[in-house]
Amino acid sequence: MPTIQNSTFLDLTSHRLTDAKTVVEAYDLDPASVRPANAEDGPLAVALVLDRAQDPTELLAKSWGERQTAIAELEAEDKLWSTYGTDPAVFNEVVQSLEAEGITVLGPDDGYVSSAESRTVWVNVTADQFEAMFGTQLLISEEAGLAFWEGALGMPSLLEGKLAALWPDLPVGPAVAPLSDREVTLPQGEQSIGNGANDDFSHEATPVQIAALYDFPSVAEAVETGTIGLIENVIGDALPDDATESFQERLDAYRADIGIDTPGTYYVDNRENQEYNELYGGERSLDVGVLAGAAPNSTIGLYVGSGDDGTVFTSYQTAIWDQEFDPKIISSSFSDPTAPSPDSPFLAAYRELFVDAALRNQSIFSAVGDGGSSNEVANGLTNVDAATSSPYGISVGGTSISMPDVAAADATLTAIVAKAEALDPAVLQVLVAGGLDSLPGNAPESSISIETVWNQYTLNANVLNGSYLSNQTTSGGVDTTQPTPWYQTAFGLEPTTADPLAETGRGVPDVAALAGGNLFYIVPTSAMELDGVSGGTSAATPLWAALTAQINAVFADQGLPAVGYMNDLLYIAAAVAPGSFNDIALGNNVSSFIHGGEVEAMQDDGSTAPITPTGFGYEAGKGYDLTTGLGSPNGELLTRTLTTIAQSQLHSDDPGLVSDKGSSAATQSLLLQPMLKGDVEIQIDRSGNSLTWVGEGGSAYGWTDQFAQQALQADFDPELVRLFDDYAQSRPYQLTVGKGEELSVEIGDDATGTFRADLTEEFGFLDYVTQDLDQALHVSQAVAVAETADGADDQDAIVRMRQNGEKDLRILFYEVDDLTGTVDGIRPGDEAYADAALTTAYRSEAGDSWIEGPGYGEYLETSILDVDSGDLVAMWLSSGANDFFAFAEANEKVDGQPVTHLWNYGLNSWGWEDLKGGGDFDFNDLVVQLDFVNASGSGLVA
Repeated sequence: MPTIQNSTFLDLTSHRLTDAKTVVEAYDLDPASVRPANAEDGPLAVALVLDRAQDPTELLAKSWGERQTAIAELEAEDKLWSTYGTDPAVFNEVVQSLEAEGITVLGPDDGYVSSAESRTVWVNVTADQFEAMFGTQLLISEEAGLAFWEGALGMPSLLEGKLAALWPDLPVGPAVAPLSDREVTLPQGEQSIGNGANDDFSHEATPVQIAALYDFPSVAEAVETGTIGLIENVIGDALPDDATESFQERLDAYRADIGIDTPGTYYVDNRENQEYNELYGGERSLDVGVLAGAAPNSTIGLYVGSGDDGTVFTSYQTAIWDQEFDPKIISSSFSDPTAPSPDSPFLAAYRELFVDAALRNQSIFSAVGDGGSSNEVANGLTNVDAATSSPYGISVGGTSISMPDVAAADATLTAIVAKAEALDPAVLQVLVAGGLDSLPGNAPESSISIETVWNQYTLNANVLNGSYLSNQTTSGGVDTTQPTPWYQTAFGLEPTTADPLAETGRGVPDVAALAGGNLFYIVPTSAMELDGVSGGTSAATPLWAALTAQINAVFADQGLPAVGYMNDLLYIAAAVAPGSFNDIALGNNVSSFIHGGEVEAMQDDGSTAPITPTGFGYEAGKGYDLTTGLGSPNGELLTRTLTTIAQSQLHSDDPGLVSDKGSSAATQSLLLQPMLKGDVEIQIDRSGNSLTWVGEGGSAYGWTDQFAQQALQADFDPELVRLFDDYAQSRPYQLTVGKGEELSVEIGDDATGTFRADLTEEFGFLDYVTQDLDQALHVSQAVAVAETADGADDQDAIVRMRQNGEKDLRILFYEVDDLTGTVDGIRPGDEAYADAALTTAYRSEAGDSWIEGPGYGEYLETSILDVDSGDLVAMWLSSGANDFFAFAEANEKVDGQPVTHLWNYGLNSWGWEDLKGGGDFDFNDLVVQLDFVNASGSGLVA
């Protein structure tokens, strides 16, 4: 019998957690307690996962728009699962062969999914059948209550050439051994910042209030937000035996208590397998409570799976393959505790679940875990849950939110609060990137003052209370069982473990949201009664699911399909519109340890256990990090960004900034924006023609893309805007390049690479960045390409403006013929150019061509009308005495060079300098954004 590679029991349970070679050694079993399994031990359910007819990897590597188009075409032709399932003839042959050998095949009536589409045949095998099928004896340790096998499994003859993966429905934890002898001394007190408020000051909030903190889209009560499937292993809607009210009644009572006067809708899958368990009930009630408040218009599905003797795998699979309720979003706070090895049939089975979900256009959110960098595993290294770290699923981490009064009371934040109140620009810059939208003193009581990594570890003397052995901190790190996904590589990431192995792989989490610390969720108790309080990444995960349900509603309103597998869209959004996320830059999740030592770790039951901290873990920082991923959501801004990206990918023919070969995609006028540490020579080579100039270093507090996009929200504090006035950018230039011309850039003596080009260039900009990522030349188009919803003509485009100049300003939008600014053959700088621009000017909703600025620090939102798909929209700024165009050739000259008055701030966003000669170069005198998409449909996020 051929061997199934990497199929030992330790390949199922304990990759990177132990160096033992046998199960008896790894689990420290008494050999005398081990016996062969027999009929009295009952059958074991095993999933036999068959090969796909075709590999979908190439399809799923396409852009979101290309994937959606291809999947829709296959579904319309009823070919999706004949292409990416298994051959029905092979499936039937396997089932018939198994049944001929007396093996029971399980199906929906048993709580399992067996089908050609899912490529899965679930079988119930006795101990004798297991040995006959896999050539390996099933063993039982009476002492440990453990069913296992030693050595590799054999390949059943009837599955040769057909079997792709295996999953035994056998709940079992890993074997763990100390793999590091490092010892570190922990500091006294709180181990991370922003979680230290005591019970007198920490807050609780309803999911309704928490969704408002994150600016979730305001989706009206009448708008359906679809079905969300919750992985609720074992528990379903079970209540204690003495409960006198139904689950429905308690759900509705909770909804009424948090201000929702409509009844909730829900269903249970595999209810016959459920039973009440207080621990599982707490997880279930948390999930349900978050969705009831943050997505009140969604139907909730509870997926029980195969029950108490089974695995979470079965709950995932039944949710993914529920074609009756067809949840387009799935959220899981549960996970199987095993750690399968790479290239094992077990990890392959789990990963294929997420591939199926992607093909079924489902979004899956999985909690990264609550155990810090160790993930509560005492091997001394960093660990993550590899089974649910699929590149096709979204991993969610946890944060702590400190509202203004809590921030003032948290001793770990004292220094930051003092500097913020003193208007220290460096501190305020970090806090604004993290979601602060008001000056200290102006902030509403219910607002984000400071958001940090969720980490409640605290050392008092030698007792770690809020410890590595309990759910106190967001997990996060690197899944070393797989390569880094393309969208993380394209984002400029190479996630690497912080432990001595320094292995690379997939970084988790992808995103984060509130989990606990200084703010917790008001949710039902484990028995679904009122006045429960909870948190964890188990709360952050359904919160992201709720946001995505609202995003799906906006997508549907615009004629878009459900967002489905969306990981790449999130990373594109972070690259082109970083204000879509609150960047969490404070805190850590360090928690690696081994058992034994001088630190007493408090356990959930109140007892302590000795541990030795080994000190490996991850720090938050600017941009993506391995504690909170891309950050927490700025919900409305993220929704707008995702709709713009999706519409562009489905309907745009715009060639972008550069071609596939890196040359200019068109003849175009380019903005060249240096981002430098100091005065540095910049050299641009255009197909052999060089341009050299000395770029000046800008202020550290000049506006960033993220700040500009955050400021382009109506509720952003004008005083905060005015505080960041007069901070100069480096002097920009403009350059016209021909189609096909190749560009290369040197900054100082350093060559550059195009950073995140695969994510940004189709949206009109990219960065040439030095190897150390500390200096760059931002290159962008000077016009907006109107990529409208569904590629429609005669559309309204939303104009958002924030003024940070003191002059009376006004702006005009006009159509140009090409990317160099030509209007009816008249070029920028020609005598008649201004008159030509007036002939193609767009009218605003007020009927005028010119739109008046809102005043110093203030915000204005309006529209321009009759915009057609593909229009090239240029801008003209007037301060009364002076006029400035987006094209430098039409502006004044200094030392014989035309002056650039425009700065690109990311996706369809620009900032203006309103003084002749370049002024103070802060490029925020008028910041403008064009939104060609979100006025369409019902304008849910217009």
